[in-house]
Amino acid sequence: MTDMFRDNAAAGRFELDVGGRQAFAIYRRQGGSLVIDHVEAEPALRGTGAAGRLMEKVVDAAKAESLSIVPRCGYAASWLRRHGG
Repeated sequence: MTDMFRDNAAAGRFELDVGGRQAFAIYRRQGGSLVIDHVEAEPALRGTGAAGRLMEKVVDAAKAESLSIVPRCGYAASWLRRHGG
């Protein structure tokens, strides 16, 4: 199963499609920051690591644009503390 990541800028969401299911991060760009307001995975994806793989891609996207990440949701903040993003 291949993950498909995309920046759905029109919706303000990073999306990770996994076998027809989705994990997503709602974000906004604010100055030189990428503010992550909410991260969620469909119930079928919970416990599979999909949200973590999504966060890896979000960190890569922020680095590519030289943006710092400001986590406003508990999951994103916890993930970044654990993985040094």
